[in-house]
Amino acid sequence: MKRARMLRQVSDFSDFSRGHWLQELLCQGEEPSHVQSSPDGQHLLVLQKSRPPPLPRVVAFQRHSIGGANLERNWQLPQAALVGLLFLQSPVTLDSWVLAIVWEHGRTEVWHFVVAVGWQLLQTLELCQGARARIISVCSQGASLVWCEERPPLDGHSDMSKCAFRFCVCTRALEVGEQGVRLGTIRIVLHNSPEYQVLASPQHVFLVPAAASFATTSKFLLIWHPEKAKLTITAPSAGFVHSKVLHSSSESDFRKLLLGSVGLLSGLAPLDIHTSAVSNSGGLLLVSTRGAVNMVEPDGTQRHIFDLEEGPLAQGGPVQLKTFGSILACVLAGVLYLVDQNSGRLIEKKILSMKEVHFLESPGEEDSIQLLTQTGIYSFSFSKPEDTSRPEPCLVEMVFEEACRYYQRRSLSSSKLTVEKLKKGGVFQAPVALAAILQHSLHQKQKPARGLQDTYAKLLSTMSLELQSYMSLELLKTCVVCAPESEVESYCEELVEQEVSRVLHSDMDKDNLAYLNSVFASFPKAAWKAMRSCLQLQQNGDGLLVARATPEVWKKVLGGPQQEDVGQNGVVPLFELICASFLRFKPKWLPSFVELTQQYVSISWAYSSKEGPEGRVPLYKRALGVLARKNKRSEADDEMELELLLCSKRPKAVLQALHLLIRLKRWQRVVEVAEKFSKLSPLLNKEIFTTLLAEFAQHRELDPYLDMLWPLCPTELTASDILTMVLQHLPRSQEDPVPFSSEENQLTVGLLKPLLQRVVQRPCVQDEMYSDALQSPTFPPPAPPREH
Repeated sequence: MKRARMLRQVSDFSDFSRGHWLQELLCQGEEPSHVQSSPDGQHLLVLQKSRPPPLPRVVAFQRHSIGGANLERNWQLPQAALVGLLFLQSPVTLDSWVLAIVWEHGRTEVWHFVVAVGWQLLQTLELCQGARARIISVCSQGASLVWCEERPPLDGHSDMSKCAFRFCVCTRALEVGEQGVRLGTIRIVLHNSPEYQVLASPQHVFLVPAAASFATTSKFLLIWHPEKAKLTITAPSAGFVHSKVLHSSSESDFRKLLLGSVGLLSGLAPLDIHTSAVSNSGGLLLVSTRGAVNMVEPDGTQRHIFDLEEGPLAQGGPVQLKTFGSILACVLAGVLYLVDQNSGRLIEKKILSMKEVHFLESPGEEDSIQLLTQTGIYSFSFSKPEDTSRPEPCLVEMVFEEACRYYQRRSLSSSKLTVEKLKKGGVFQAPVALAAILQHSLHQKQKPARGLQDTYAKLLSTMSLELQSYMSLELLKTCVVCAPESEVESYCEELVEQEVSRVLHSDMDKDNLAYLNSVFASFPKAAWKAMRSCLQLQQNGDGLLVARATPEVWKKVLGGPQQEDVGQNGVVPLFELICASFLRFKPKWLPSFVELTQQYVSISWAYSSKEGPEGRVPLYKRALGVLARKNKRSEADDEMELELLLCSKRPKAVLQALHLLIRLKRWQRVVEVAEKFSKLSPLLNKEIFTTLLAEFAQHRELDPYLDMLWPLCPTELTASDILTMVLQHLPRSQEDPVPFSSEENQLTVGLLKPLLQRVVQRPCVQDEMYSDALQSPTFPPPAPPREH
């Protein structure tokens, strides 16, 4: 990691033309001045907006000046204000540029600096087409100007909703040639839009809503891609939302652009933006009022970089942002923060004695930061320190940070444990030992490392396999970044497998569970293959699913944080993640997997133990919950629900499956389930039989299966019990009963006779009341002969 040297003064303004006046301007006024340097770093433009006297003005100062005309412009306050000082590329000579001073009403002055001659006004142009237009914000991209202008409605009494969308985002090329300056045709990027601040990167333009925008339109950002003529909608709280290529001017209407995303955008939280700036990598830096610094990439994704310690920030308090190579510099309340953009680590934090600080361009010097103050220009330079004072690698820092979290969770003390306390305390030896081993291992290939302590040397031999695994993982990450597109997928699958395996062999806390959720969401197919590999899932010769995972892995799958522990933030427990993968890639295996997990639970945890997963919500119900979250329901899902209920072998679940089959009128399957699960327990056998006997009394659908149904009759049921249940469930007819009905669906005693015979013929079971009737040869008796 780079370290900043001491603050070094590189200029006291004596090398600038009119240096004393420059220093006076920086010291005047209560409001901060706006200072901007030219692309070559040889010119400084100071824009001072303090109230008169003196008048608002912009003044240019140049280094090593040998005379020539100066640039100074001031204006009266009732006049249109200055809205932009922009440096544009000039194709006349290599690395040349021109300065565009843009005023609120659209008038643009183009200036050029010539050595020994000074500043020359090349031309004055009009950017806007309408006389009533007013420029709100302007930026430059290459040789073009992009601005947001207000177009007041012709009807001064229009309602506020229409007035809010009276702005328009336009672009226009500014061509500088030997014959002069020429404006290209105006192009409308967006019309009927709210007010936006435009910020340009080398390839994109960010549209940030103004603070006074409507609540609905202040929930997202727009990114314009000039080369593709495309607008992207992104929201920091939701990421990429929508992207649209603008083929014609009619598609540039703001309301039409949002038409397909109104429902999603309405539920988003409003933007929290205190300060915004563009980084040298092309991303948009956003500082929230809470002090969080985030980066919005041109593709609409967002990542968090750093949290300022001064938050929440005061409204209107200045925050200076600037990137120098991979370093983010931020000045807030007299404190300079230097942060690594890639890792988000704080490199340096210095308290400045200067009241007002401005960042300057440092062309060709990415490893240095230049600061303009009221006393001169200062520089921070970065360099790698000597080996004797070599800082610890990022990995070693991560060891101590992870150790802090680990010990803090297990500590009974209310005091916060920090990395500094951990290093200096000498109480916790594990992170110190691991850090020493890692430093030894990571640098032994570059330079001969110092000898380890004997204890550490023994640990090194023990950890050699883990260290090799870590190095191979880092090599694999490099392969993913550098591989051609055709090989990226295979590398990603291998990387995901290693990451899933690593997490399963570590503590399954909320952070690791959230990380696994993101892996399954980003790489679903690779995560499915990784989980199959970690659980060693495969079919045996009989076609049954088997798993050869270790008990430690099973405990991570079943005993990690549950839904009540992780809350409602979209993170689901690991068991539910795996079930969702089964439903997506191998749904036929899901019931077998649930059965396997139940077998493991029965071995590892006592029945209904509160510590085990079955002590909370049964596994089959958790799998059913995953099935219920599917967007579309199909017949295959009904079959899956049946299988999940039956594979649990729980009495309530089996009965629920039986009722579901009865509702679907799948009688063959009803009888098969009854025959299979009646053997589990006498109580379940009785519940199944009484349920089917009630169905038998109501209709004739079960008549073809009576030979399989009657053997299920429990031994404790008597003929009287059976007849009582049948009478209770007979369908009620609207007509008076007829002794000899012609209806084919009517229940007869003849259908019940085999069951009743089976009951009365059992040993030790006598029912004298019905024995005579049951022993008669036929029933009912024959009709007596008629008398003539």
